[in-house]
Amino acid sequence: MIRVLVAEDQSAVRAGLVLILRSAPDIEVVGEAGDGERAVALARELRPDLVLMDVQMPRLDGVSATRQVVAEGLADVLVLTTFDLDEYVFGALRAGAAGFLLKNTEARDLIEAVRAVGRGEGLIAPAVTRRLIAEFAAKPVREPAVDPSVLDSLTRREREVLSCLGEGLSNAEIAGRLDMAEATVKTHVSRLLGKLDLRSRVQAAVLAQELGA
Repeated sequence: MIRVLVAEDQSAVRAGLVLILRSAPDIEVVGEAGDGERAVALARELRPDLVLMDVQMPRLDGVSATRQVVAEGLADVLVLTTFDLDEYVFGALRAGAAGFLLKNTEARDLIEAVRAVGRGEGLIAPAVTRRLIAEFAAKPVREPAVDPSVLDSLTRREREVLSCLGEGLSNAEIAGRLDMAEATVKTHVSRLLGKLDLRSRVQAAVLAQELGA
């Protein structure tokens, strides 16, 4: 059972998300929040597996709330967004969000995305992810550039996997490209996340783009 907290300030939208999620036998909605501060507080109290987080919310925006939830290790965060919110989404990904969904996502895709994050497959909708990451990479980053030496701890194979993550490839696609078992890909992803002190595959993808890995 995947325990989900839904954070969305529009009550009608939130009710729709909850209804969709509750239709899945393996997903349990354990709480609802109408603003970012409440989302963080409920995440601390309920310790869900995943927080479905809207970007634009009152009191505390979704990016800041994501940063707090991830920093405290409370849950994975799946961000709800639209393409006209690039800067907000980039902030959420850098904050450690496990992935993102467009607000017009079909019900079945929403359920599958939650299941994917529950399995540790943080890179949702590879084709969309590639487009979004490419847009981020084309924008000047206001924060200090990442020191390329952070990659020195990675093995050659781990660097190859990181490069594939930067292209938005799934585990299966990486396995096909690098001619290795999918289970081996998962092991490499887990190890490189640990070495780079990253919380999610999406963070790794953004890092790969920033460093041209």
